[in-house]
Amino acid sequence: MNEELYVKITDALVEDGYIILEKGLSKELIQKLSHYAQETTHYKKAGISNEQNLHIDTSKRSDKTLWVDEDGAVVSEYLAFCDGLRNFLNRSLYLGLTYYEAHFALYEENDFYEKHLDAFKGSKNRVVTTVLYLNEEWQEEDAGELVIYDAKDKEMKKVVPKEGTFVVFLSDKFPHEVLPAKAKRHSIAGWFRVDRR
Repeated sequence: MNEELYVKITDALVEDGYIILEKGLSKELIQKLSHYAQETTHYKKAGISNEQNLHIDTSKRSDKTLWVDEDGAVVSEYLAFCDGLRNFLNRSLYLGLTYYEAHFALYEENDFYEKHLDAFKGSKNRVVTTVLYLNEEWQEEDAGELVIYDAKDKEMKKVVPKEGTFVVFLSDKFPHEVLPAKAKRHSIAGWFRVDRR
């Protein structure tokens, strides 16, 4: 099952540089991750910039994050899926991806993240970005969409953060932003990297 999904993602990255899957991962896994995201209370204000220059700037982003670690349960199941994708991308596209990092993201009412690229300028690090949405019964009026732009800053896609939607794109090719949410919004954002931990 995962192999078919890995092929679909890989082909889309080659053809278009991105893919939006509305129902990619198992419903059971999504529901467990959603429960985990909603139950945890360890979120912290998200920073911007790379590790050396990391700082909080609520004029640019106002969400909260919780970095993902192995837990021997549902989080580990998701990380195993992502590691399988990393290995498949390396075998198929010779990307040299060394590891995957991710965090749960919490956007409360009016939280946003302004337009940005995930690959930091002047350093080769993040190569492929993933976003998995965990919002059951999300309505379009709840807003909080992910907007993806092309290299000329033209809007390409607006993704409603509905539960189970899985987005994958090349980190250095697509500027993107998160519009202000009108309801509590949960996701997991992750990056396949080529540098060392």
